Amino acid sequence: MTDAIRRVSRQVRVGPVRIGGDAPIVVQSMTNTDTADAGATVGQVVDLWRAGSELVRITVNTPEAAAQVARIRERLDALGCDVPLVGDFHFNGHRLLTRYPDCARALAKYRINPGNVGRGARRDEQFAAMIEVALRHDAAVRIGVNWGSLDAELLARMMDENARRPTPLASAEVMREALIASAIESAAQARSLGLQAERIVISCKVSGVQDLIAVYRELARRCDYALHLGLTEAGMGSKGIVASSAAMAVLLQEGIGDTIRVSLTPEPGGDRTREVLVAQELLQSLGLRSFAPMVTACPGCGRTTSTVFQELADRIQNYLRAQMPAWRELYPGVAEMRVAVMGCVVNGPGESRHADIGISLPGTNEFPVAPVYVDGEKTVTLKGERIPEEFMALVEEYVRRNFAPGAVRHRQEHSIRIKAVS
Repeated sequence: MTDAIRRVSRQVRVGPVRIGGDAPIVVQSMTNTDTADAGATVGQVVDLWRAGSELVRITVNTPEAAAQVARIRERLDALGCDVPLVGDFHFNGHRLLTRYPDCARALAKYRINPGNVGRGARRDEQFAAMIEVALRHDAAVRIGVNWGSLDAELLARMMDENARRPTPLASAEVMREALIASAIESAAQARSLGLQAERIVISCKVSGVQDLIAVYRELARRCDYALHLGLTEAGMGSKGIVASSAAMAVLLQEGIGDTIRVSLTPEPGGDRTREVLVAQELLQSLGLRSFAPMVTACPGCGRTTSTVFQELADRIQNYLRAQMPAWRELYPGVAEMRVAVMGCVVNGPGESRHADIGISLPGTNEFPVAPVYVDGEKTVTLKGERIPEEFMALVEEYVRRNFAPGAVRHRQEHSIRIKAVS
């Protein structure tokens, strides 16, 4: 695990999930279904939960959507899906939460955007109405400020103040300061209404990597609220993954962040769960959490024109993820297992020795034999056309032998030995 010092924040409970304090960093996601369609929303929440999302946010934007929230919760409970639901409110949240008490009761957390609560005196009144409902139902609140919907009155006031300074700040700096001020002032207002600091999570989302890093560093310096990280409107595909990872990795390595979301725009017809897997892989790559065994595989070169090792690496990785719901209960610690699938003899044997179990496949025109290494030692050499199937069987055997209750201590001792050797 990483040696980074974690920022100490107040701990918040959202249903059975703990956020902040000494709790693990939580992975969150959001549905993109019409919440009024209870069946579609239940299906997607279950998919996200099975993929590993520990909180799922749903849009609550209309009376029709609010009317279905309690039913969605009931159907999820009947399916054994206990993931807490977060209601995403903008513009009319005060009306929906007060007029649909079953909706308010079914949600474990409310997301309130200070920029979309209302204007002038109505803003304070409508904000207070939402906080009062949260108090009534013992719900947590995320005060979620967004770059694209910042409180216009607050921003105008701060821009005017900046213009009167002897040396005005750049407009981008004022915008960042407005984000932070909006979040902290709104949290203070919620506390003045009786909401405990241990029920508050804050986020200040922007779409630029450097802006996000600057905002959260300052936010972390000024408060001890639990913080939700995420690059808003991150984008599609590799752009969204790279931008989100670049921003959040810096902050997480500095100990900043208690929940995260990777806000990917799905490809047409794409799987919504991809954002959950990216978030998990980000945390696991940083050594902050373990979700599934990690597969090390070489990128390939002119020595590996065969696709055998690529196919095996993909097959192993998909297989391990598919087994995790059952393995997590049967084999404690299996998420920390390391598997190597290498393509030729250059780095293959070395990488395989450093893994818990690894295979070094032959490169192009090499004799078709593949040595397997278990706990740093060469144990068997596979030959012929059934190398993939035979290696899969060895992986399954390794899991049963080393991660069943009572076998964990031996496996931990091996990990320490391998680390010392490397």
